[in-house]
Amino acid sequence: MVVVVTVLAQTQNSFRFQGRSFLAFVICPTAPIDNWLRDLDAWVKKAPDFFASKPLILDCSKISISRGDFEALLARFQAAHFRLISVEGVKPEWLPKGLDPLPGGSHRQEIETVKSLTRATGSQKPEGKNKVNSLMMNSPVRSGQAIFFPDGDVSVTGSVASGAEIIAGGSIHIYGTLRGRAIAGSTGNENARIFCSRFEAELVVVGGFYKSAQDIEPEIFGKPVQIWLQNNVILLKVME
Repeated sequence: MVVVVTVLAQTQNSFRFQGRSFLAFVICPTAPIDNWLRDLDAWVKKAPDFFASKPLILDCSKISISRGDFEALLARFQAAHFRLISVEGVKPEWLPKGLDPLPGGSHRQEIETVKSLTRATGSQKPEGKNKVNSLMMNSPVRSGQAIFFPDGDVSVTGSVASGAEIIAGGSIHIYGTLRGRAIAGSTGNENARIFCSRFEAELVVVGGFYKSAQDIEPEIFGKPVQIWLQNNVILLKVME
């Protein structure tokens, strides 16, 4: 989660600071880069809207990459219309204008990290005295809406429309139909689960591992389903 501070002038001698946060993804390529790019292409085909309009940070610190390969990688991102806001782990002189490293490094900004396109890691924030660890949505989540709650579980009493997105640090409970995308355990919680009364999802993610609709058995669709992670594999079970 990236914190943005807005400065609003009140008088000539004082300022008012307002903070807000937004979700960003850190994409970490792995070697060999050609194989990783093929995985990237496969991901975009399966979930073309997953990264749409989301701020992304490219972290190349885990691989050895030449300037030519790095520039080719940026070109691929541009062709895919990815919204890169920063790059980490390469020489500053390689960076085009507007892609400077974040101050202090991306890992110190509490940004959710997607590794190898399928694995997310992070750390839970410590529980505060009055910490709210659940969010209840009493209305349907409409297409184009994105609900982000990194501090715990999200429950939706209605349905989640196609093109909508629920991102939770904990588990996700949907008492209607899940047609959009559900991302549980967004801060690396591999014990998180997804529950829905009727499964028609475009994409499900638990602890950073994902399955798209094309990867899920047809007999699962239209039924009440529980989804969890076991041995780095997404499992889906029809609930009785």
